[in-house]
Amino acid sequence: MPSSSSTFVAGLTAAALATVGFLAFQASANMPADLAEPRRGAPAKAAKAPGNIASTALPDDSGVGERVVYALMADRVWLVAADGRVKRTFKVAPGSVDPLPGSYSVGSRSGAITGTDGTPIEHVVRFAEVDEVVIGFSAALDGSLPEPDPRVQTGGIRETVADGDAMWAFATIGRRVDVVR
Repeated sequence: MPSSSSTFVAGLTAAALATVGFLAFQASANMPADLAEPRRGAPAKAAKAPGNIASTALPDDSGVGERVVYALMADRVWLVAADGRVKRTFKVAPGSVDPLPGSYSVGSRSGAITGTDGTPIEHVVRFAEVDEVVIGFSAALDGSLPEPDPRVQTGGIRETVADGDAMWAFATIGRRVDVVR
């Protein structure tokens, strides 16, 4: 008799797994598209721009001359020389609030402070403000690039310590920062 009990349990288990698999498939097939991508709570996020946003190539609509270019959808920064050559490009970890696309200039800098998340940061380069949230680039001394807490409005755009060093040397007061989608 034990073999018929184990056969019965195996059949029930197989039926349960098939049911769970079918329900999971139906749920994923009917999920709204806007739930598939995480939101950052930013007022300025829009549909993805055409083209390959993962590319390290400087975006076409990023201005001219010596500037910092920040691409919102790619979470990437370019430091561009006066002749249009890219001096450096790197990925960043944005805060929960994004600046609107447009042209800004570096308004203030701080060598070392504590970030809104309590992390010691350095080479803070501020260039915009959105709804009283200051937006700027910075590097965490511990090297972390955390995901922002969507419940807390932060404008810190985190970069690695090495990239923060390069930004600090390049983005002096008055340097133009062009933000593109």
